[in-house]
Amino acid sequence: MQHSMPPLSALRAFEATARLGSVTAAANELSVTQGAVSRQLKSLDEYFNIPLFTKMGRGIALTPHGEKLQSGVGEAFTSLKNSCAALKRDAEEAPFTLACPGSLLARWLIPRLDRLHHELPELKLKVVVSESEQPGTQTDASATLAFSEPPWPIGVEVFELMVEQICAVASPQLAAHIDPAEPATLLANKLLYTASRPQAWPQWASAKGLELTQLEGALSKGQGFDHLYYLMEAAVAGLGIAIAPRLLVEDDLKSGRLIAPWGSIETPARLCLWLPSQVNVLTQPRRSEPLAEWLKGELELNK
Repeated sequence: MQHSMPPLSALRAFEATARLGSVTAAANELSVTQGAVSRQLKSLDEYFNIPLFTKMGRGIALTPHGEKLQSGVGEAFTSLKNSCAALKRDAEEAPFTLACPGSLLARWLIPRLDRLHHELPELKLKVVVSESEQPGTQTDASATLAFSEPPWPIGVEVFELMVEQICAVASPQLAAHIDPAEPATLLANKLLYTASRPQAWPQWASAKGLELTQLEGALSKGQGFDHLYYLMEAAVAGLGIAIAPRLLVEDDLKSGRLIAPWGSIETPARLCLWLPSQVNVLTQPRRSEPLAEWLKGELELNK
């Protein structure tokens, strides 16, 4: 049973040949061989069972049937090109929506937003707070900036930006009574943490050679906070020792509001720029690459 339409590749070869009046010129425009174009034209002759071109001197000319086909095919390809160009233009001109957890947005990204807008104006960046705990699943976002641990889910493109480091921090007044050479001295203090990162203190304790059973008592006296902002303010107020990503407390450490007596440890997590599989595959990866490079540059400045 014959198809209702011939292959699109054959119609494309016909349109280019009819418009340019030459198989050679059509082959050059389509970046294929002359033989490939000739075979496509022959397949159309066989499909319609009528010749579409006739030889004229050293060149070729459309037959009446070919002229009839050209009028429809030419209009169709022009309309198709215009539609594709309009769609691509709309996608490229649309704002690039970056989802980001509130703590990362407030404590790291917002202070750099003005410079980001200035250096990447073509991105037309719009920043929103992440609605999902799992990066790459917020379908209304062009990309997500977040910490997460591999392996990465299938169907999500991930730009790895940096390895996460976490540190235990305290106010200068509280830190004055802590021995930096003895991580166990923190156990006499209340331990503060965010509810979303219950594994942070056990990771830190394990890296520092502390028994988790020792940690449990200090944690039971401590307090959890829903947001990192409140956690940091509690630490600054001297209510206990907090655990947090180094990136998000770097400004506090530089200003002296907080001190990290025991340095930092690396975790399995990475800070990544995530592209969900639902985004426009033609434009968003290309728009994300400059953003990923810009973020890497800013992270280098934090070191």
